[in-house]
Amino acid sequence: MDIKILLFLIVATSLETVGDAVVRMGMSQTAWPLRGGLFLAGAGLLFGYGFCLNLPPVEFGRIVGLYIATLFIVWQITNFVVFGSLPGLPVWLGGTLIVIGGLIVTFWE
Repeated sequence: MDIKILLFLIVATSLETVGDAVVRMGMSQTAWPLRGGLFLAGAGLLFGYGFCLNLPPVEFGRIVGLYIATLFIVWQITNFVVFGSLPGLPVWLGGTLIVIGGLIVTFWE
């Protein structure tokens, strides 16, 4: 596995999770200029995620497991940093299975 692919996945999942968080923040705003600005910022981040995810010169099916594992980890970090929310035991246990499964899908040949 090339380190560049992992870096692309980290950047893509960061853009996705932060973009989603920004859109969620916009949904709770009542002031339309702020709401619209957050929606536009979220849309830009989500576009960046889609663009970045398709940059690596590798078939997505080969890295989808690693993508899902990375997405889970980055989402938990984003959820804590942006919303101050720590995952509970079910999320930790389920997330462990997600990461193990992602590694199996990616590296078991």
